[in-house]
Amino acid sequence: MSDRLTVLKTYKLYVGGKFPRSESGRVYEVTAKTSAGAAGKGKWLANAPQSSRKDARDAVVAARKAFGGWSGATAYNRGQVLYRVAEMLEGRKDQFVREVADAEGLSKSKASAAVDAAIDRWVWYAGWTDKIGQVVGGANPVAGPFFNLSTPEPTGVVAVLAPQESSFLGLVSVIAPVIATGNTAVVVASADSPLPALSLGEVLATSDLPGGVVNILSGRTAEIAAPLASHQDVNAIDLTGADAALAKELEIAAADNLKRVLRRQPAGEDSTSDWTADPGTHRLTAFLETKTVWHPTGALGVSGSSY
Repeated sequence: MSDRLTVLKTYKLYVGGKFPRSESGRVYEVTAKTSAGAAGKGKWLANAPQSSRKDARDAVVAARKAFGGWSGATAYNRGQVLYRVAEMLEGRKDQFVREVADAEGLSKSKASAAVDAAIDRWVWYAGWTDKIGQVVGGANPVAGPFFNLSTPEPTGVVAVLAPQESSFLGLVSVIAPVIATGNTAVVVASADSPLPALSLGEVLATSDLPGGVVNILSGRTAEIAAPLASHQDVNAIDLTGADAALAKELEIAAADNLKRVLRRQPAGEDSTSDWTADPGTHRLTAFLETKTVWHPTGALGVSGSSY
């Protein structure tokens, strides 16, 4: 049997449900990490698209366009869609194990455990979509003939800087809660290990998730994050993947239109130091707004009773 050429995979961005190359035409080399975790020392894996400011703006446009339909869907329907994503990931588990092992310098068994945890996390957040409203909303007791109800609503378009060190489990842990609560996301993948994120885009495209709900960009974090932090149509930003110096700059830029900011926490202060830990609900509530509605009660009959 004659030798054949290997068909190398071309990785692309995921924006608006489509797979464009960077409008700049730039790419950069992605290499495997060694078992010791040293970036840039291993074998060549692929050329990833290096996103530009224009790509970031295009992703925001796509996210805003998708927001109305996604936030207007029932919470139960969003849960079904997230569960479908988990099903698709389960079917492509072997691919993600290979990519995570290369991206993070892990053994096959450890990479498999990380992928299993990521799939389980999708399922976990899928279960929360129609329950978080009961936890953070409810009827408020007031002194007067009124109903007073508080309900959570999504903030809008959220820019998410994915963690640098956890290319898949950490990535899922920051994306899933954002979209579970009805927001749309523009995600900046790990700069050195973007391939699992770009492959996740392929899974999202073949699931029931509407195009534009999640948009995935690869490239240099600072270059892509700066226009997102200052963008007037971005409502919130998650700074998990930024270092301390960059996070400070982005917070200042985000203040211009009063973006909601989820700050980067120092190691050991929250689950970002261990993505396998119980994530709790703080990421679900981080990008929710509370709407409170007052409504007068009515009187019934001559007795003056009310409902």
